Amino acid sequence: MDANTPVIVGVGQWLGREEDPRAALEPLASLETAARLAADDAGGGGRLLEQIDTCGLVEIFGWKPQNGPQLLGQALGASPHRHLETATGGETGLVLINHVAEQIARGETRVGLVAGGNNMQTLFNARAGNVWLKWNAGGEGKPTPLDEARWGSSELEQAYGMGIPLHVYPMFDNALRAARGTDPETHLRDLGRLMSRFSEVAAKNPYAWFPTFRSAEELSTVTPQNRLIAWPYPKYLNAVMTTDQAAAVLITSVEAARALGIPEERWVWWRGGAWIQEAAWFPSERRDFHSSEGLRAAVQGALAQAGLELDALAQLDFYSCFPSAVQMACAMLDLAWDDPRGLTVTGGLPYAGGPANAYTLNAAAAMVERLRQRRGDSGLLTGLGWYFTKHAATVLASAPAEPGAGVPAPELALPPPVPVSAEAEGPARVETYTVLFGRDGTPKRGIVIGRLDGGERFLANTPDDRATLESLVEHEGVGLPGRVQHANDRNVFTPS
Repeated sequence: MDANTPVIVGVGQWLGREEDPRAALEPLASLETAARLAADDAGGGGRLLEQIDTCGLVEIFGWKPQNGPQLLGQALGASPHRHLETATGGETGLVLINHVAEQIARGETRVGLVAGGNNMQTLFNARAGNVWLKWNAGGEGKPTPLDEARWGSSELEQAYGMGIPLHVYPMFDNALRAARGTDPETHLRDLGRLMSRFSEVAAKNPYAWFPTFRSAEELSTVTPQNRLIAWPYPKYLNAVMTTDQAAAVLITSVEAARALGIPEERWVWWRGGAWIQEAAWFPSERRDFHSSEGLRAAVQGALAQAGLELDALAQLDFYSCFPSAVQMACAMLDLAWDDPRGLTVTGGLPYAGGPANAYTLNAAAAMVERLRQRRGDSGLLTGLGWYFTKHAATVLASAPAEPGAGVPAPELALPPPVPVSAEAEGPARVETYTVLFGRDGTPKRGIVIGRLDGGERFLANTPDDRATLESLVEHEGVGLPGRVQHANDRNVFTPS
């Protein structure tokens, strides 16, 4: 082993359920708690924390300090000279882990801390109780950004209702279903079976927000408690964002781990990582809605660097904000939904919890714990940003790589953006769609991405009458013919 080989030596997770926002931990305190747990997990305690020279934070919703990584370093008794931060994206935890590991491999960092979290429950409770939260927002200078802050939906998409993940991921799901050739009723039952396996893992996870097993029938049956949000997803198939969670990962060089006396049985090797951004940033500009070459390329890149094949991995955790994210990973990697290895080590975002941008750090912590228990195993983690827009993958292993095992990832040209016509008129067909539901359980709005007979792509809403909306739920809408008209500054697609 080279002295600069990166190893993960400690992981920590924190979960808070304090209902009173005045008594709940603020973001800095929850991050500090997770980091101290990670140091204790490594067996290094405060001595390890003092050695941190690079500190990176995943963006935390609702907390905008001037320099969060510096604040965290100070709270831990460290003086990191590198401060890193990310923009919005569910892949960013893995991006930070990969970045710090590569710095270590180049000899630029000895001890790195990557942390992130979510304090949305406290924020919501404070808003409901009209409580002013005085969170620490100081720091000096500015951390180095690892990516560009950019909104995930275009203004045109937002105008038609594609402004939040709850409304966009279902559109990918409907396209994936049509590509599989499954009818809507059967598909919903299949989603229940897929995600029930996730809830089974969450039920055994001490850090899960909902440590409860739910059957396939419970997940797929629409009830007042499990109301439809956007077709085809009832509530229990959506990520839960209103959590208080944090996680931290400590990464060192082999030389630093030995110098700090960290036992080798605590080490888990970082073997490879990749980050890829789609050429088509906005979801409506994708070539199609049932494939993701960027996701496949990120996994292939991480595996190539690790010198491992997918079939050789024993542990998997696919990003799971919505079932379509899991389905897409399976489709792109040619895996069955019921792969015997399982597709999550945490229970996934709907059940273990979706701590905003930081879920992949919880997944990394859970993966490290599994690999310590199962010597000889290796594992893959994936993360998604926005709407299959940004992709990250990380390969960890309980053993180091053989010399010369890794190779550079093959170059891949990703599909270019497809132009979207703001004004559309004429005969057309649906490429994908969803129906949004109100809290009373009634359908409220149909959203369509389609093609005119001449090939031009368009966005549209459907007529708001209940019969049209219910028909799109009861019958397959992908490929449905109809006519689109532009009036009053919007396109309306009316099925034939």
